[in-house]
Amino acid sequence: MLSRVADSIYWMNRYVERAENVARFIEVNLNLMLDAPADSQGQWQPLVQTTGDQEDFARRYPESSQEHVLRFLTSDERNSNSVVSCLRAARENARSVREIISSEMWIQLNTFYLMLTDAAASDRALLNPTEFVAEVRQASQLFAGVTDATMTRSEAWHFGRLGRMIERADKTSRILDVKYYILLRSVDDIGTPFDDIQWAALLRSASAFEMYRKKHGRISPVGVLQFLLLDHEFPRAVRFSLLDAQASLHAISGTPLGTFRHAPEKHLGLLCSDLAYTTVEDVLHRGLHESVDEIQGRLNRVGIGIHETFFASKAPDSAAPIAARA
Repeated sequence: MLSRVADSIYWMNRYVERAENVARFIEVNLNLMLDAPADSQGQWQPLVQTTGDQEDFARRYPESSQEHVLRFLTSDERNSNSVVSCLRAARENARSVREIISSEMWIQLNTFYLMLTDAAASDRALLNPTEFVAEVRQASQLFAGVTDATMTRSEAWHFGRLGRMIERADKTSRILDVKYYILLRSVDDIGTPFDDIQWAALLRSASAFEMYRKKHGRISPVGVLQFLLLDHEFPRAVRFSLLDAQASLHAISGTPLGTFRHAPEKHLGLLCSDLAYTTVEDVLHRGLHESVDEIQGRLNRVGIGIHETFFASKAPDSAAPIAARA
């Protein structure tokens, strides 16, 4: 497969997943505001902080009000991580690989994009944000379902899954970071009923509430962290996503699991192994934000390695597979 084609398929899926997860960030606050005390309304700054775009936001918006943050994250074309910008980038990548993807994928992506441009023109994200984020989630999930239902399990499909799962792992960790930044602003809420409401809102934003209750029952910080970070069965958990990404990465390279030939295989294998032997107590002892920040940094290294190995004009020379050591 041409590196240009692989690059487009990889980023097409990353951008669609990113758009969905930005909508999920918004949903965190929307769910919180349903039950939050009056003096806890309007905590929108954490959303900008967790996306890492606070400097860009501060240059163009006077305050972190609900209206400004929603506009910045949904329809601001100058923000490369807004929902509309992500879908535009995904659509452009899809346009360049029309002969590789299925017609159903192209139709769904176009439908998704037109829905967003219409929402941006009518300010629907500001007037009815709950309905807007639900539409984005549904359209993104439909695209993923159409992809899985209409593409053969070839290199193209694996590059798509690789991009989707790395993006999902990164953004699920950032959803947990939303909780951290909210706690910074209201430490008196720790251990109160409102704290439970926040954790429940976090689970709902990751579509994890029902599955969490089936497995863990009562909502607790330890249980939520275990489920969203370390669970190997829930599809939106960080560890599950990385295991899926690892499987696709090795299917692309042909390197057996448990060995590595390229830098991304090594970095991703080490990260999966570390998560397999990490406990929630380890995470809490180090600090939630610090642990999440480290995961995001290591995921960035995996992403850089994937680019240099598969997409750059001069890929590094391959070496013989090296067996991983326990």
